[in-house]
Amino acid sequence: MNETIKLQHTHRSIRSYKADPISDEMLQAIIEAGHRAPSSMNAQEISTIVIRDTERKAKVAELAGNQAWIAQAPVFIVLVADFNKTDIGVRKAGHTQVIHESMEGLIVASVDAGIALGNMMVAARSLGLGIVPIGGVRRNPQGIIDALGLPTLTFPLVGLCIGHIAKDAPVKPRLDIATFRHDERYDASGYAAAIDAYDATMMSHWQLLGHNDGLPWSANLAPLKSVYYSQVKPVAAMQGLLNDK
Repeated sequence: MNETIKLQHTHRSIRSYKADPISDEMLQAIIEAGHRAPSSMNAQEISTIVIRDTERKAKVAELAGNQAWIAQAPVFIVLVADFNKTDIGVRKAGHTQVIHESMEGLIVASVDAGIALGNMMVAARSLGLGIVPIGGVRRNPQGIIDALGLPTLTFPLVGLCIGHIAKDAPVKPRLDIATFRHDERYDASGYAAAIDAYDATMMSHWQLLGHNDGLPWSANLAPLKSVYYSQVKPVAAMQGLLNDK
């Protein structure tokens, strides 16, 4: 197993950072890793907003649900679906952009943002830094849009905290890999047993860490019983991302 794979296999989310700044050289290398990630049709419809200003980070932390680690991290990056960028290119070629009005547009932007995010996470960790991705930038998307000056045809998809690690975290157990890998055809026949086993594994994990409020994996999925970021659809529509095709 090479060092890159070892790094990927030992992912953990870090939510405690030192005050030490991230050097410009490190930050540029991380951003470049995201910039070099593949994108569908080479559309490059993802942009990043790099936030180092203390007040702006504090505002974003509040909007994301009072996640203190956003304010604490020396760098917070927001990955944005940027169909404003592609619209300029499409109009230059004499055409009218439609993809931003479709389900396909939302999916392709989300996939491409995920690929770029993964590249940036690995790059940051290879430099000895800690990271945690933040979906909470979609909790109050209009607030994030206003705070970052995002134009129409754009939408904040996900954020990334980056910093020097103050307090490390253990690697969290995962569901049996058989629930992730399916050969040739989808097969959910082992899911119920795997979930039972994983619930027990997670409770043991929390007990070892002294987290008496830890929940089994299945109980931790409670937010999925509702649309927990309910402003995503209406705000995306106001941004011109209609999702009706």
